[in-house]
Amino acid sequence: MLLDGQRTIAHFDLDCFFVSVECLKDRSLKGKPLLVGGKSDRAVVAACSYEARAFGIHSAMPMKMALRLCPHAIVRGGDFEEYSHFSREVTDIIAGSAPLYEKSSIDEFYLDLTGMDKYFGSLKWTSELRRKIMQQTQLPISLGLASNKLISKVATNEAKPNGQLSIPFGQEKGFLAPMPVEKIPMVGKETAAQLRRRGVETVKTLSEIPVGLLEAWMGKNGIALWNKANGIDESPVVPFHEQKSISTESTFPQDTIDLGFMHSELVRMTEKIGFELRQQNRLTGCVTIKIRYSDFETVTRQLSIHYSSSDHVLLNHVKQLFTRLYDRRLLVRLIGVRFSNLVSGNYQISLFDDTADMISLYQAIDSIKSQFGWQYLMRGSSSGGNFEQPVQPFPKETLIIKRRYPH
Repeated sequence: MLLDGQRTIAHFDLDCFFVSVECLKDRSLKGKPLLVGGKSDRAVVAACSYEARAFGIHSAMPMKMALRLCPHAIVRGGDFEEYSHFSREVTDIIAGSAPLYEKSSIDEFYLDLTGMDKYFGSLKWTSELRRKIMQQTQLPISLGLASNKLISKVATNEAKPNGQLSIPFGQEKGFLAPMPVEKIPMVGKETAAQLRRRGVETVKTLSEIPVGLLEAWMGKNGIALWNKANGIDESPVVPFHEQKSISTESTFPQDTIDLGFMHSELVRMTEKIGFELRQQNRLTGCVTIKIRYSDFETVTRQLSIHYSSSDHVLLNHVKQLFTRLYDRRLLVRLIGVRFSNLVSGNYQISLFDDTADMISLYQAIDSIKSQFGWQYLMRGSSSGGNFEQPVQPFPKETLIIKRRYPH
C-alpha cells in the first residue's frame, strides 16, 4: 500500500556511455582498456572502460598519466554527435513509456513511478524498460529503484556494471550505513578528507553526528550532508523539456560604432550565456551573431562548431562571426549572441583536448559565479581588452573580480 508522501523513483545510468558507444562502432574494442579523450600530452580522459580502471585510471585524469599507468591502452578521440544520437534514442524509449521523467545528463535519467505499484509493480516495470533499452540500443544500462533520487542513484552505482538494485521502503538508512562517506553524491575528495580528519569514515558515523554540529563545520552544506547520510532527499523529478537554444541581446542606449565597446559587450554576453550552459549541463553545437543597424536592418550569421561550453572556445567563434558580419560600418543599435543545437553534457566531457587544471579552474570559477553572480568574475577583455587577439583560457588571461557592496 502506498503511504502518504511515499514515492517510487527509478534511476537509469548508461554504463561507461562513451566507451560503450565506441565499442558499438568498433566491436574489436570490447574487453580492452579503452580511453576516450584528447590525444595530446595535455589532454584529459573523458571516459574509460572498466578494463582501464583496473590500472587506476579514472575520468578527468591527464591522458599522459593514464598512458603511463596503462601504456597499451587504446585511445579514441570522441564523437559527440554519435553520443548525442544514442542519448536521444534512449530518451525517446523512456519518453514513450514513463509517466514522468527527468534527463539529468546525457546518460542519466530519473523516473517518478509513484502510484504505479497498484497497477504494474514498479520493479517489474522498470526491469522490462531496462531490457527494452538494452535490446533496442545494444547499450549496457544500470538501474536503481528506491524511495527518492539520492538512494536510487547510489543503488545504481552499486549495481554497476550493467545491473539493477531495488532498495525497499524503510531500508534506505541501513543501505547507506556501511558505505564510506565518498559514496554519497556531493562528497568529493576535499569534503571526505575533512570528515576523515574528524574520524568520520562511514555514512553510519556521519548520520549520527548532530545536524547542528555538521552545520557549524560546513555551513548549509552540513545540513544537506546530514540529510543525505540519513537517506533523506525530497528533491522532485523535474519534467524534461528539450531546450532549443539560449541567447541574449543588448540594445544600446545610443547607436554606436565604437568597436571596443561592442567587443566588450560580446565578451560579456558570451560569458553570461556560457555560464548558463554549464549550469544547465548543456553544450552548444552552433553559434549565431546578430547585428541590428541604426536603420533597423538586421543581419545574422551562424557557425556550426564542435560541441562545447567553454568560454574561451565560444568567444573565438563569436569574434570570428562578428568580424565577418560587421561590414557596413554604420551605427549599430543592437547586438546579440545565440547558442543553439544544444545537447546534454557537462564541461568535463566537452574538453577532449584541455587540461585537468583547466577543468578544475572552470569548475572553481563557476562555483564563485553561482555564489555571487556571474558578473562578479569576468575576463579582462570584457572591460575593454584587445578583441583582436585570440581568446586564451583563463590561466593566460586577467580576471576582473568585482566586489559586491550592500545596497
